Amino acid sequence: MGNVRTDQIKRTTRELVRRFPDKFTANFDENKRLVSLLLEGATTKIRNQIAGYITRYLASEEIEDESEEIEEAQEEGQSS
Repeated sequence: MGNVRTDQIKRTTRELVRRFPDKFTANFDENKRLVSLLLEGATTKIRNQIAGYITRYLASEEIEDESEEIEEAQEEGQSS
């Protein structure tokens, strides 16, 4: 079974990624540092949960982008 995250964690993650799209990476430690700078007063547990979800969220977006590129390349190869 997967990890269960509260709506607060997911909502905060989406908001941070939307507001600062170029700051976050697929590196957990870097994301943890950025979250602690951007969210004052967040507990260590909440900070780590948000940083972890950001890392996973960005990794899943990269996988989607790569699969779309592969599909487009296959379609172009079939049409020629």
